[in-house]
Amino acid sequence: MEALYLLIPLSVVVVFIALWVYFTASDGGQFDDLVGPGLRVLQDDDTTAKPAPGEPHP
Repeated sequence: MEALYLLIPLSVVVVFIALWVYFTASDGGQFDDLVGPGLRVLQDDDTTAKPAPGEPHP
């Protein structure tokens, strides 16, 4: 029974820390776009840089 006097407040502190971490990450923009980076991997980027004027084409 004496262990509950320690475990209950400790669990409440852990919950508040977890909520603080979640809301800090949310305010920082961590969860803004979850789908975009996964789709960007699938897109082809076969374009090459255009040479500067006066430079020969490769």
